[in-house]
Amino acid sequence: MTTARVVVGGAVFDQGRLLAARRSAPPELAGRWELPGGKLEPGETAEQALVRELREELGVEVEPLERVAGEWPLRPPFVLHVWTAKLVSGTVRALQDHDEVRWLTPDRVDEVDWLDEDRPAVAAAVRLLVGA
Repeated sequence: MTTARVVVGGAVFDQGRLLAARRSAPPELAGRWELPGGKLEPGETAEQALVRELREELGVEVEPLERVAGEWPLRPPFVLHVWTAKLVSGTVRALQDHDEVRWLTPDRVDEVDWLDEDRPAVAAAVRLLVGA
């Protein structure tokens, strides 16, 4: 049995909005939206990976807050774990793997074409954001 490898996604909140990032690669994912993040490196915690990935991909510093309940299957052997995070510093820019970023209010999260795997995680994150 193969052990699942964790991909961490960031539900980054700022001023009541959720950050969404549009994939530019690989081709099968390009144009779809996701919670930014990436794979854990050996020896990293999920929180450390989230901080590193968002610094590399978006040029910002975040503070991980809490893990969103749930685990979502990605392409084997990967699973998605999502953490809420607060923007600490920097201006969000699409630097790696993305070609556009948007801040979405809870009532507008459905305006982008989320990756199928991210949809339940986004819904769970928005419930936390609005306190439902």
